[in-house]
Amino acid sequence: MFIASLIFWVLVYLMFGIRVVKQYERGVKFTLGRYSGIVNPGLNLILPIFQNLKKVDMRTRVIDVPYQEALTKDNISAKINAVVYYKVVDPSKAILQINDYVYAVSQLAQTTMRNIIGEVELDDLLANREKIASKISQIVDKATDPWGIKIEVVDLKDIQLPENMKRVMAKQAEAEREKRAVIIKSQGDVIAAQNLKKAAKTLSEAPGALHLRTLQTINDISSDPNTKIIIGVPVELLKAFTAVKNKK
Repeated sequence: MFIASLIFWVLVYLMFGIRVVKQYERGVKFTLGRYSGIVNPGLNLILPIFQNLKKVDMRTRVIDVPYQEALTKDNISAKINAVVYYKVVDPSKAILQINDYVYAVSQLAQTTMRNIIGEVELDDLLANREKIASKISQIVDKATDPWGIKIEVVDLKDIQLPENMKRVMAKQAEAEREKRAVIIKSQGDVIAAQNLKKAAKTLSEAPGALHLRTLQTINDISSDPNTKIIIGVPVELLKAFTAVKNKK
């Protein structure tokens, strides 16, 4: 009877020690308060009172870094929002080396982002977002390596600028567009002048070409019935007609 009772309580004790570790988890086992190994996915037995188990999610996790206000190298205030993708690669370090690795990664990403933004000018920040995000990722990844954390991607989601800076940038963009328009127009004028010069040279070298061109122009103009054509007669020709008339 005693043996049966003992077996029953042993079975009850062992049943309370059954732990299920899911496929995307790993368990960090402690025996009498000391780290004693990693528990793999599946059904595992933990001795109650003597042992305990902390589960660690091994999947990629996402941290939405709230807007951080920072000054760029050229003293322009900007608010930046980012997203950090990371995963635990060493569950024992994530439990033993840091108290709360989720909070720690978030805080480290915020401070690193502010520091990096302070090292670049606004134009570089807007033009090279991916490059700056990659630099932040490398710094945070190196800092979190002792915690068993791997930073996969850091993405700068949004950059907010003061309203007065937005107006200044809009004026600058408009001025740049006007500048390009003037340059394009002047280049067109140069090409047109060169073509006219070539045409004039060709007409001057070909006998009768100028008169043919004049007749063609008159023909093009006369196609419109509302157009009046005034042809100037040389003074020498008028004097010749006058002289003939006086002789008569």
